[in-house]
Amino acid sequence: MRVIGLMSGTSYDAIDAAAAELSLADDSLVLKPLGMVSEPYDEELREALAAALPPGTCSLAEVCRLDTRIGQVFAAAAVRADRELCDGEAELVASHGQTVYHWVEGGTVHGTLQLGQPAWIAEATGLPVVADFRPRDIAAGGQGAPLVSLVDLLWLRGRPGTPVALNIGGIANLTAPDGTAFDTGPGCALIDAAASGFSGGRFAYDVDGAVAARGRVHEPLLRRLLAEPYYALPAPKTTGKELFHLGYLRDALAGFGTLRAEDVVATLTRLTAETVADAVRSVGGTEVIASGGGIRNPTLMGMLAQRLPGVAVRTSDELGLPSDAKEAYAFAALGFLTAHGLPGTDPVSTGARHASVLGSITPGRDGWRLPRSGARAPVRLVVA
Repeated sequence: MRVIGLMSGTSYDAIDAAAAELSLADDSLVLKPLGMVSEPYDEELREALAAALPPGTCSLAEVCRLDTRIGQVFAAAAVRADRELCDGEAELVASHGQTVYHWVEGGTVHGTLQLGQPAWIAEATGLPVVADFRPRDIAAGGQGAPLVSLVDLLWLRGRPGTPVALNIGGIANLTAPDGTAFDTGPGCALIDAAASGFSGGRFAYDVDGAVAARGRVHEPLLRRLLAEPYYALPAPKTTGKELFHLGYLRDALAGFGTLRAEDVVATLTRLTAETVADAVRSVGGTEVIASGGGIRNPTLMGMLAQRLPGVAVRTSDELGLPSDAKEAYAFAALGFLTAHGLPGTDPVSTGARHASVLGSITPGRDGWRLPRSGARAPVRLVVA
C-alpha cells in the first residue's frame, strides 16, 4: 500500500509529506521510502498560527479559520506527494495535523488539539485520510505522545546494546528498547524563541547554530533553567510549547540584567544538550539514533556528543530513514496500521491502559474499505 504521511511539528514552519510503500510480511512491517516534499506555510499563516499558540490567545473564529487554512496547506502537500512521489497511485493519507494545544495538568494529559481539517485533504486527493491520532491514546489513559514510539520500538528491535531513538524538534523526545518513551524537554523551542525575540522576528531559529557558537554559557541562567520541575517527573511524560515558550524564557531571564543574545542562545543550546543527555543516561543508552530539525544545528549536536562520552551519536539517515522525514514516515506507518485495524501504540511508552487502534477516518472519493482482515500486529520494522 502506498501511503503519504503528513507531519508539521512544533516549529510550525512547513508540512513534510513523505511517501512510503508499506506492507506486512510475516511478523514485519516493511517500509520502503519513496521520498519527501515540503510545503511551507506562507508568512501570513505562520504569523497567525504563532499568535494563536500559548501564551497567546485566540477566538473560536480564529481556530475555525486556522483549521481550514492549515487543512488546505496539508491538502496541497498531499497532492504534490501523490503526483511527484507516487505517480498518482497513493492509496491512503495519514495526517498528523498541526498541534496547537496539549492539555496537561498535574502530569496527566486531559486532551489535545491538532488543526488541519482532513476533509480538505480527502477532497483534494480523493483518498481516504486517517487523522486525529493522539486523542484515542489519551482517552485510554495515555499521554498521547510520543506516538512515534511504537515505530521506533519496531525499528530498534534486534540492534545490539541499548539503542535510543531521539527526535529533536521544537520539543525533544526519545524511545528506549524497553518501551520507555517521553519528551525530554525543549528541543529547539526555547532556542527558536530566543532567536526570534532577540532579532525582532527576523530569524525564526539559530541557523547552523552560529549564534550559540559565538556565545558563552551563562552558568547561573543554566542552573535556573535546569531547576524546571518537569525534568524530574517520571516517564511517561509529555510537554510542549504550552510550557516552553517566549514568556517562559523572559521569566527565566528576570533579575540577570542585560545578557548578550549569543550567551542566552548558547545557554539554551546547552540546556537542550544537558536534558537530552540526562534522559539518554537514565535509560542506559549505548547508541543514539537522532532525527528532526535539531540535528542540523552542529553546535547543539557537538554539545550533546560531549555530554555522552562513549555513546555513539548518529542520524537515522545511516539506518535508511531520512532524518528530515522520519516522523512523517512514522505517521505513514501508523496510518497503515490503522487501515489494517492494528494498534498504533505501545502502552508502556504512553502510559495508556491498553494499546489502541488510532485515528479517525475521513473516506475518500470511493468511500472506505479495510484492506483485509486477520492481519497480525508486526513485531519489527524493516526499512527496505
